Amino acid sequence: MDSPSIRRTAERIARGAGELLLGYFGGPLGIEHKGSVDLVTNADRAAEDWILEELRREFPGQAVLAEEAGGAVDASATWIVDPLDGTTNFAHGLPIWSVSIAWVVGGAPEVGVVFDPSRGECFSAARGHGATRNGEPIAVSTCRELGNAVLVTGFPYDVQTSDVNNLDHFANFIRRARAVRRLGSAAIDLCWTACGRFDAFWELKLKAWDMAAGALIVREAGGDVTDFGGGDLDLFAGEVTAGPPELLPSLWEVLARGKRTRSAGG
Repeated sequence: MDSPSIRRTAERIARGAGELLLGYFGGPLGIEHKGSVDLVTNADRAAEDWILEELRREFPGQAVLAEEAGGAVDASATWIVDPLDGTTNFAHGLPIWSVSIAWVVGGAPEVGVVFDPSRGECFSAARGHGATRNGEPIAVSTCRELGNAVLVTGFPYDVQTSDVNNLDHFANFIRRARAVRRLGSAAIDLCWTACGRFDAFWELKLKAWDMAAGALIVREAGGDVTDFGGGDLDLFAGEVTAGPPELLPSLWEVLARGKRTRSAGG
């Protein structure tokens, strides 16, 4: 099966999981705490079980790494799954959450799908075949100046206990950019950057399932996705910047300033 065919299958699976999640949304949920602010619900688990069953049926024998079930990365090909990105939003009835599925080969995403059920928007990409929203091509913004940019970010689950919490970067960007937003779903952040709703995105301490699909969608929409220094993105290193290639150097400069300030402060 070629990448466009795999993309269509992943879209079907993501849409199916999203419809399942809509059946839970706004109703009573079984909620567990993985940490003081990190939640998992029975909806997360039900959607993940459904996705894994479909993937095993369509792609028997391929490795899967999923947020709740875990798994391992295979050097040849691995499905990386976040059944519900934005669980805290979901649990509070806030309609900003998504299903994220990526097919990764040799450490690089080859297919990525993010489905936003609340808006009925399916973002997807296959390497070399462009990025779309509901089948229509999308592209990153044309913003080139940080002062004109609307940025988006998020904060790690240990924001209350760790000094490496993104608050320093947030403060620096809020003084330099036109605006900074925080939605609560990194996958949506990346997709809205890919289609130009946001000009750029940065975040730290993400997991591979948070960004694997969205990173490919940004790249196929004409953007760049890197670490905080402009180096190649490592899905397992946690830090990411995304947006138009001409704008990202301004982000790297501000991010470097935050690191220097943190280091100077001990």
